[in-house]
Amino acid sequence: MSEINFFFEDIKETAYHPKTLKRHVISLILNELMEVGDISIIFCSDVFLLEMNKEYLNHNYFTDIITFDYVEGSIISGDLFISLDRINDNAKSFETERIKELYRVVFHGVLHLIGYNDKTGEEQKIMQGKENYYLSEVDFGENEL
Repeated sequence: MSEINFFFEDIKETAYHPKTLKRHVISLILNELMEVGDISIIFCSDVFLLEMNKEYLNHNYFTDIITFDYVEGSIISGDLFISLDRINDNAKSFETERIKELYRVVFHGVLHLIGYNDKTGEEQKIMQGKENYYLSEVDFGENEL
């Protein structure tokens, strides 16, 4: 049976509404005509994610998410490592609520698992359109952090 699980690595647990987030991740995957596999969403700090970025991707910079893809056919599985420090900074920079930025980054990672990329300007435009569409499906009034 497939599962979506949440973990906290080197930070204390924060409010994130797991049932609601899980429901929206499942909806996104099914809407993209894929199947839900096993997905781990691991919230962590900048320092933790920077070390992963160096070790696994040879990148020496902060990022909001690193996605490890375990997709098999149409079954969407993977690990999403997300820096809550970046979520907080991005929310301030983009003048949006933390919960919306958290959902945006989670959706971004899931869209990568589905096969969307963001290397070119055109790919970024498509990815951002998908993120915005799925964000518009969430009632954030009941999901404030």
